[in-house]
Amino acid sequence: MAEELTELQEHAEHAKENPELAPVSLTMAIVAVLVAVATLLGHRAHTEEVVLQALASDRWAYYQSQNIRRHVDELFLDLSSVQTTTNAAALAKLRDKYSQEATRYRDNRDETEAEARKLEAEVATERNRADRFDLSEVFLEIGLVITSITLLTGRKVYWGMGAAFAAVGVVLACTAWLIH
Repeated sequence: MAEELTELQEHAEHAKENPELAPVSLTMAIVAVLVAVATLLGHRAHTEEVVLQALASDRWAYYQSQNIRRHVDELFLDLSSVQTTTNAAALAKLRDKYSQEATRYRDNRDETEAEARKLEAEVATERNRADRFDLSEVFLEIGLVITSITLLTGRKVYWGMGAAFAAVGVVLACTAWLIH
């Protein structure tokens, strides 16, 4: 970013010498700002993707822990059914407790799985959005470089080409917000 600002300052000084290139320098300044915005939005989208991925992983870990607990409770029920004891009432009370726990874990399983899958879908959406911002940044950077060739050659065709690439970059950045 600092390099781009230094480059823009040099181009501004160059434009003072040749007023015909002032619009080119202005275009470059605008595109440089758009590059910075696209970069920032891309970084934020990637950060959101990472946060959502961590949340999804946490939900899947919770889902697994519920299944493990349910299996342990069911194992206790199986083992206690063949257990002989002198205190049948206490064993029946324990069996009832573990049966309720196993049922609770079984009932919560579908809800937890749905939450994890929903978070995974949000991760995919955010990844697509971040990729779109990254592609936008590439087109804006290319537009900035091609536009700067105008200052070196004095040929305005490069200005138009650079502006076209920048326009594609802007459209891509705008479409990133449409991804749901």
